[in-house]
Amino acid sequence: MASYRGHLTFAGLLGTGYGSLALLEWNWDWGPAIVATGLTTLGGLLPDLDSDSGVPVRELFGISAAVTPFLLFPRVYAHFRQSTEQTIVVLGVVYLFIRYLLSHFFNRFTVHRGMFHSLPAMVIAGLTTYLVYPSPNIRLRTFLAVGIMLGFLSHLILDELYSVDFMGVRLRLNKYAGSAVKLYSKSWPATVATYLLLVYLLWCVWQT
Repeated sequence: MASYRGHLTFAGLLGTGYGSLALLEWNWDWGPAIVATGLTTLGGLLPDLDSDSGVPVRELFGISAAVTPFLLFPRVYAHFRQSTEQTIVVLGVVYLFIRYLLSHFFNRFTVHRGMFHSLPAMVIAGLTTYLVYPSPNIRLRTFLAVGIMLGFLSHLILDELYSVDFMGVRLRLNKYAGSAVKLYSKSWPATVATYLLLVYLLWCVWQT
């Protein structure tokens, strides 16, 4: 499979191209372009959250823990509008929950190339971005959601390409072939849980 650095490089280049659409095609300012570039790059790294290596997991959960409170700030502040301090405390708890507790359970209950390496997980990443991003602009939220899914898909495709040995007369597949771009895994509980989450997020988008 492709290395973490390889995924980062490819997703970064893909994100640069995708983010430039905001400037060249729709004449948006540089803000959405940079955010789209960053989210596409992040999407290209997300499937490594189930990696057996500690470095990608630590870095990705660190980024997620830092970005999520920032995105949730407007909604949390609206709920605790009488107290900025309460908002800061709640967002601090969110950071600690993602950075330590969620990462611990994720590492414990996920396996490499499980359902997190799948097309349903890609859609879940896009729907989550659409729901969480703090903007009333549906077009912008959709643009960013597609960006993170595009990056996610690039990771899956690269992993599949690296599972094929193109050297020699006949193509050969390694043990990971077919384990990246998939719709279900060998674990039925993980598959069912993934699809339940997908349906729930679709319902949430429908309600917005």
